[in-house]
Amino acid sequence: MSAEPQLDLALAVESDAPALVEVIHAAFGARRAAGPPPAGLLETAASVAKALRDGFGIIARVGGRPAGAVLVGLGVDASTDLPAAVAHWHRVSVHPDFQRHGIATAMIELAEELSALRGCTFAQLGVRVEFPELLAWWRRLGYEVLSRGDLLLQVGRELPVAFEVPTAEDMVRLGEWLARVVRPGDLIIATGELGAGKTTFAQGLGAGLGVEGPVVSPTFVLSRVHRSTGDGPALVHVDAYRLGDAAELDDIDLDETAGDAVTLVEWGEGVAEQLSEDRLLLSIERSGDPADETRFVFLRGEGERWEQLHRQIQAVAPTGGLLHD
Repeated sequence: MSAEPQLDLALAVESDAPALVEVIHAAFGARRAAGPPPAGLLETAASVAKALRDGFGIIARVGGRPAGAVLVGLGVDASTDLPAAVAHWHRVSVHPDFQRHGIATAMIELAEELSALRGCTFAQLGVRVEFPELLAWWRRLGYEVLSRGDLLLQVGRELPVAFEVPTAEDMVRLGEWLARVVRPGDLIIATGELGAGKTTFAQGLGAGLGVEGPVVSPTFVLSRVHRSTGDGPALVHVDAYRLGDAAELDDIDLDETAGDAVTLVEWGEGVAEQLSEDRLLLSIERSGDPADETRFVFLRGEGERWEQLHRQIQAVAPTGGLLHD
């Protein structure tokens, strides 16, 4: 039985322009006829190369074949209702041969992270009014309608807060600093491959909260409660790596401590969301170079508690610190 072709996402370079055009033309050409012809069909290798010089782009390949494209424009929005640094998505395309495999979602997630690392705080794009199914798709990704025109709906969302963390000591410092943002009842869901630094971050968070230690991975006991040594909240540290589903998380009885503590769930994506509608999602990614200790940390808030996450972070951001925002 042959293996599934692998999806590869990469930062596009100018030599990728013809492949990006191929994907854009195929994707826009396959849309049903509606209103004016799509501008994507007018793209050329020269126009795409210029877009890459002015901003950046992402190319997706499946089994070596060009499968997806996103062009990103970086600019300043003069509107008083939007943050200053805005990333604009253009020509979001998946070749018809590769649609319905999550490629578009993966490309947008990467575009959001790369834009956040470049200092952007908000992302937006135009969606044709004739395609309500596209609007529904963007809404599932968390994008909201900003304005309505005769031809286009402008949609957007806040980007994650991005940190570049060079060393393990800096990861501890990041956890200590984030302790100034959280409060009792908060839920943090941490993701990242083995050895990415989730427990190191937890150690910093525990130190910042002033809890009893040591804070170590709770892999074999599933959860540990670290009581505060002062007046602050306790830290409930959970490792969901060995949990099969969300139902198994109920057996830990986290509800008894959730209201008075900060709960951090490692490996919690797809498992711990049931604990609260308000949650802070923390993902840690390696640099890609095995010899480089640098990690990239992304924070994204969900729910009313974390609305305007950038402003909450900026309110306590250290001067000259790690925040790239």
